[in-house]
Amino acid sequence: MSERTVVAGVGMIPFTTPRNTEPYNVMGEAAARNALADAGIDYSLVQQAYVGYVYGDSTSGQSALYGLGLSGIPIINVNNNCSTGSSALYLARQAVASGAVDCALALGFEQMQRGALAMGYTDRPSPFARFDEVMDELQPRTEAPFAAQMFGGAGQQYMEKYGTAPETFARISVKSRLHAANNPYSVFKDPTSVEEVMASPHLHGPLTRLQACPPTCGAAAAVICSEEFARKHGLDVAVVISAQAMTTDFASTFEDKDMMKIVGYDMAKAAADQVYAASGVSPEDIRVVELHDCFTANELITYEGLGLTPEGTAEKFILDGDNTYGGRVVTNPSGGLLSKGHPLGATGLAQCAELVWQLRGQAEARQVEGVKVALQHNIGLGGAAVVTLYEKVS
Repeated sequence: MSERTVVAGVGMIPFTTPRNTEPYNVMGEAAARNALADAGIDYSLVQQAYVGYVYGDSTSGQSALYGLGLSGIPIINVNNNCSTGSSALYLARQAVASGAVDCALALGFEQMQRGALAMGYTDRPSPFARFDEVMDELQPRTEAPFAAQMFGGAGQQYMEKYGTAPETFARISVKSRLHAANNPYSVFKDPTSVEEVMASPHLHGPLTRLQACPPTCGAAAAVICSEEFARKHGLDVAVVISAQAMTTDFASTFEDKDMMKIVGYDMAKAAADQVYAASGVSPEDIRVVELHDCFTANELITYEGLGLTPEGTAEKFILDGDNTYGGRVVTNPSGGLLSKGHPLGATGLAQCAELVWQLRGQAEARQVEGVKVALQHNIGLGGAAVVTLYEKVS
């Protein structure tokens, strides 16, 4: 799927905490309307829709989109854990790139409950059973939420391998808040310090509570179309998806007995490598990235998985300020999952929106200067990784 597809419109709503949320269908409809308005087209021109959410009954996607009109188009509901939003984007882009349709809508939303993520069903096999078995071989169980144990274990392994200081992980949270202060869609905008992050309650490994993304509600959407369709309808063709790859777990996830691989390092690296090969873009060309920082540990190891810095150099990358404004590549100008929030189904499409705004020069105080290409990384345990390269073409 090497054909370029146009991101004609993006939209989202401000993310909120669960106690302040609107119902999922209200949020979803609002984000879809914002994307359509940004594109400048009516819903009647959309030929397929892919709708992502993790916590919700079947056909919730129809419930969210029926408020836009009863057009009879295919509406496909998508659930791929934390990579759900970008999985919906992947399917919409694939439908357009293949020529099956000329215009597709990708929508993601989540109405989350308070507290840590939990399994929805206890009367059937867990999709994490194989992951749990390997994790139990590598580290003792604690009282921390299961995701914190997984990603905290990955951070602990990285620390032991490279001698990284715990405070280095905390610096990522500090950076995240600084970026989020300029994002009206973010949940947490107040600054924090390394000392405050380190003093927050301990979770697992190097992680403390201020190094974990909060449960969040929200929605985001994107209109994807062919260049021919965009020009026919007078749409903005400035931003295209020039390459995209989706991977799932490899044998190495389970056989290598490696906590970083348990949380998707190999999936992310393989997807990124495919995108670089397909596009001809190298990591050195990237100046802005939205990556999956569900925990600070995942942001740190993902710097290396995406090739932004060589293996074992993430600490230097952070201490040198190469992950923020004035450095080599601005990571998560939106504030990322840590500060913007992480409504599971919406995250991948919120990342898309931020990068489209960056490429258009519409990111206001968050704007990274001279952006011509932008990289997105979204991952879900269980597992799936989607890496997307956006390009400014006019």
